[in-house]
Formats: sequence, structure tokens, C-alpha cells
Amino acid sequence: MQAWQPDDPFDFTGHTALVTGGAGALGGEMAAALVAHGADVIIVDVREPSDALWQRLRAGPGRVSYACASVADRQALAAVAEQAVEGLGTPDLLLNVAGLHAPQATTSETQLLFDLPEEAVRLVLDVNLVGTILACQVFGRAMAARGTGAIVNISSVSSFRSLTRVPAYSASKAAVNNFTRWLAVHMAQEYSPRIRVNAIAPGFILTDLNRSLLTEEDGALTERGRAVLAHVPMARFCAPDELVGAVLWLLSPASSYVTGVVVPVDGGFTAYSGV
Repeated sequence: MQAWQPDDPFDFTGHTALVTGGAGALGGEMAAALVAHGADVIIVDVREPSDALWQRLRAGPGRVSYACASVADRQALAAVAEQAVEGLGTPDLLLNVAGLHAPQATTSETQLLFDLPEEAVRLVLDVNLVGTILACQVFGRAMAARGTGAIVNISSVSSFRSLTRVPAYSASKAAVNNFTRWLAVHMAQEYSPRIRVNAIAPGFILTDLNRSLLTEEDGALTERGRAVLAHVPMARFCAPDELVGAVLWLLSPASSYVTGVVVPVDGGFTAYSGV
């Protein structure tokens, strides 16, 4: 593996990154950025990247491959790890983006907390929390053996602040924060201080997961959408590509003394008291 270039900490040439949820809106942006900065990227997702995303990924200079697997399936992830050795190499960078927000696990006037289906709650926890843990287990093993690596998990501003209607999602992301800090300490103390584990907490982004909660069919803001932006000092939603800078920083040697942190990328949402 090529050593980091000290004159360009964002040159990922010679490194292999694995991105769970890399076919989605957020993961796709991050995967494309890593490829553009020279990394070889393995996308793990239950759906294949779109034609538009493939076009960006294949523009290089890094190489890219795709594996169909659910992060909630440890055996499937283990199979990806075995294939990686024969393909683009063992990942030394792990980006856990896979996640979901199930409408069935959301409260409303017609769906009370007490009636949320257990299977919907478990699905959110399995993908968002257990999936993050499983990916760190499967792909972190090689980092522990090698003594180097960087992991970035994706949390949410809802992990810091209590948001209405999304109890399962918020709980799962709060747990991701705790696990991120725990794993950062564990890897540094038990294996190598050159293995770093951090997370970013994105603010509100219009994606397929939450668009119906924040906007009407004609694009106008819903009542919830207006309430959200009233508490964002920058007064707009986040764009997926605005997460890339923080991710590249946390994966790169530019953050070599940073581990165990959760960085909000939220337009000031978590800093604002509402008055």
C-alpha cells in the first residue's frame, strides 16, 4: 500500500475505501468524491448504482466495484470482504453510510407510539445501528491486524436533539454516536492509535427517505419543513455534496489526531437555541 503523501493529505491514491450505502444519494456523493481523489472504492448496497452515478464513478482516477449486500447480513458482508482481497484490495478506509428511516416506525396523528409495529422499529435499528457495528466488525478486523485505518460513521442531528415523530431513527443514530466513541477508544488502546474512528452528523437533507415529511408534492414546504428551517440559522437544507469535505477530512491524515468525535454538518441547527 502506498504511503500517505504529506504534501497532499487528500490524495487517496493507493488506498481502498469501502462505502456501505454507496448507491444512495449521500453514499454516492461520497464514493464519487473518493474515486475522484484517487481511492479505489468498493460500493456495498442492496441496490446497484444508477447509470448517472456509474458515469461519475468510472471517470476515475480511482477504480470502483459494486457488491450487492445488506449491512444487516454479516455473512454477506464477510463474502464481500473475501472478494475484496481478490479485487481492489482489503479496505483501509470504511465509510458507513447505509441507513433508513421507515415510515412505519414514524409517529403521526393516526399512528401512535404505542402502536408502532415492532418489525418496523427493529428494521431501523438493524440497518442503522447493527449494520454499522457489523461492518466495523467485518472490515475493521483487517485494520486491527494491519495497525492502520480510518472509519467514518454517519449519524444525524437527531442523535443530539429530540425530534418529534422519529423515535426509532433518533435512537439508532444516538447509539451510533456512542458506538463511534467506544470503538475509537477500543481500536486505539487494543490495536493501534493509527486506527481512527469518527462520525459526521448531517443536518436536514431532502432525500427519498424524508422528502414527503418536509415538502409537498409541488415542492412547497410542509408545516414540518417550515419548522425545521426556522431552526436552521443558514435557513436552507443541506445538499449531499456539502458532506463531502468533512468526510474526506476525517478519512485523511489531515485529521491524524482526531478520533472519537461526531462532527455536525447542519447549518448551525445544533448550535441554535431557538431564540
